[in-house]
Amino acid sequence: MRRILILFLFLFIITNAQEEDVRISEGEIKDAFNKLFNGLSISGQWFLSYQNGEFNSEKHNEFLLKRGYLTIEKKFSDRISARVTQDIAVDRDGDGEGDIELRLKYLFIRYSFDNFGFFTKPQIEFGLVRRAWLDFEQKINRYRLQGTMFLERYRLTSSADYGVIFLTNFGGSVDQEFQKNVNSNYNGKFGSFALGVFNGGGYHAIEYNNNKAIEGRLSLRPLPNLFPGLQLSYNGLWGKGNTAAQPDYYINAGFISVETERGVLTGQYYKGKGFENGTSVDAMGNSYEQDGYSIFGELKIHEINTSLIGRYDRFNQDRISMISKKEGFIGGIAYYFLGKNKLFLGYDRRNDINLGTKDYEFFEFAVELRF
Repeated sequence: MRRILILFLFLFIITNAQEEDVRISEGEIKDAFNKLFNGLSISGQWFLSYQNGEFNSEKHNEFLLKRGYLTIEKKFSDRISARVTQDIAVDRDGDGEGDIELRLKYLFIRYSFDNFGFFTKPQIEFGLVRRAWLDFEQKINRYRLQGTMFLERYRLTSSADYGVIFLTNFGGSVDQEFQKNVNSNYNGKFGSFALGVFNGGGYHAIEYNNNKAIEGRLSLRPLPNLFPGLQLSYNGLWGKGNTAAQPDYYINAGFISVETERGVLTGQYYKGKGFENGTSVDAMGNSYEQDGYSIFGELKIHEINTSLIGRYDRFNQDRISMISKKEGFIGGIAYYFLGKNKLFLGYDRRNDINLGTKDYEFFEFAVELRF
């Protein structure tokens, strides 16, 4: 009882404090909140889907959460900022199978430099960062909703990893009309560049060796004034597969992209060795040589906020003269609403050419929500 009386006495004294003191306290709280939320932004991206078809000859009929991202960014000053992105997906392995799984995709601090010479908007990111290639490609191919890009789909690379990366544009920014009507991302007038050092296993894996992967991207706009939508890009990665045996792992890929108000067309050719996770090896632990290509197109029908897309993938893996060949077909129609939100109706199939069978085939209705 004595403790309760003391507590009430304390509350009485606090609530009857001088009005000036209360005003000061409220002002201090307001200033603290302003400092916390100034330069803070929150955004989200969600992929919800219904799929019907076959996977490895088994029937597939499922509503699912394909992916969810929640991003918080904070700008501390003109030079220093930070980003945290939570990756939300369904756990399909182990004891937690079926649970909604929350993990981090990005968690990094960014330092932005002053422009110097030909280099504009140079910056460096440290922590759990974006890798050099996929973030760039996904700003051109806007259909991560449908599925992963070519190199990620065949386990060749990841979109994020632990490490450090330097990024910069070249020669200022492309004209404002192109940025407004076509694409404002990676908007260097003459192109852009990224180079990083990473663990090499991707943000979804721990490090199983001491090797580090070096990945770089160089993108050039050869006709920035006449045809700013044309870019020529190279993506290279040199490292070891993420196992204790450290098998060879490298990527050489060329990419051409054409972007206009009416559509997008890309072509990519890959040649390399090994998988990111170190599993593309023979009985002696030697990595298989591989090559492949991917073609993607999008036709934009602005009058009805609709796009038609199509993609063809081909991936060849040399299993010591017994070459494994895969090909993929993707098609669909997307309806855009409230900005970048979209409804998508699509078809996806991958064939094993050697065996004459299908790895999977399904129809899909999906929704992408952004805020």
